[in-house]
Amino acid sequence: MKRRDFLRTAGAGLAASTLAAPAIAQTMPKVKWRLTATWPKSLDTLYGSCEDFAKRVAESTDNNFQVQVFAGGEIVPGLQVLDAVQNGTVEMGHTAGYYYWGKDPSFGFATAVPFGLNARLQNAWLLRGEGGALLDGLFADFGVHGIPMGNTGAQMGGWFRKEIKTVDDMKGLKFRIGGFAGNVINKLGVVPQQLAPGDIYPALEKGTLDATEWIGPYDDEKLGFYKVAKYYYYPGWWEGAATGHLFINRNKWDSLSKSYQAIVTAAAADAAAGATAKYDDVNPPALKRLIANGTQLRAFSPEIMEASYKAAIATYDDIGKKNARFKKIHDSMMAFRDTCYSWWQVCELTFDAFQVKMLGRS
Repeated sequence: MKRRDFLRTAGAGLAASTLAAPAIAQTMPKVKWRLTATWPKSLDTLYGSCEDFAKRVAESTDNNFQVQVFAGGEIVPGLQVLDAVQNGTVEMGHTAGYYYWGKDPSFGFATAVPFGLNARLQNAWLLRGEGGALLDGLFADFGVHGIPMGNTGAQMGGWFRKEIKTVDDMKGLKFRIGGFAGNVINKLGVVPQQLAPGDIYPALEKGTLDATEWIGPYDDEKLGFYKVAKYYYYPGWWEGAATGHLFINRNKWDSLSKSYQAIVTAAAADAAAGATAKYDDVNPPALKRLIANGTQLRAFSPEIMEASYKAAIATYDDIGKKNARFKKIHDSMMAFRDTCYSWWQVCELTFDAFQVKMLGRS
């Protein structure tokens, strides 16, 4: 090869490599964000889903996009996650939307509402129905982008120091309960309290609380409620499913490339699936351990369930008259629920009911 041809070929190759390097760098820029969670580290399913999310984002970007995870209280108190994301203290946070129902009761639909959807229907409404779009408008008004990240499945009704058989037994109870479900149960004479997870046990132990709900056997066992309250009630009719949300500062979200946005969305979906699967795996043995430790399992009476349902309908009507957005989202969710249950009662419900009936017979 002639020297002139060699130099021309080498120069072309050098130019190509020089152009390629910045192109790759632009698609995978260095990003370091902080995520603050509502949850303490001891809740390894909820807090753990944040760690799983951060790991997946890093792996998907060759460690160019790194998310540092902080537990509740390390940067801001557990119930101030939305505020921290809004004002830019952190770029993102993981929490339950219904903690912020005081800002707008419509936030309740992001997590769970009394006699709402079960886990599968909640996911379907958010991902395939109108739920995602309706809530995105709400989140945008508060300066955040929201991505569903984790569903606990149906929750328990909580821990009580004494048996609760009638509606009268509930009157005056100081009950820690999340979201605007407190508004509903207040109609039954209960005094609702909203506390972050780390504050619940001390309040229950000291008698500041008479009862508390949290999630289910696995997490409740970790928080030790069985040590100070004997009666464990079901079902948690206010949380037939509970979805956590990844909230991202809207300006920070908009600053990300489309590829990074896709990676964040996919990582959140992966973490969400893992969290729900873990709850289904760890709750059954945890319930057995709790019963072995003296926990008394109780079902809410039909009287309490029916009174609670009526109180929920009245609450929806009251809020809907004052808040058009709330009414629109509520109507969408309940229409979706009713349509889906018309199918579930044909097949899903009958299959599950038969399976439960046959337990121990094989």
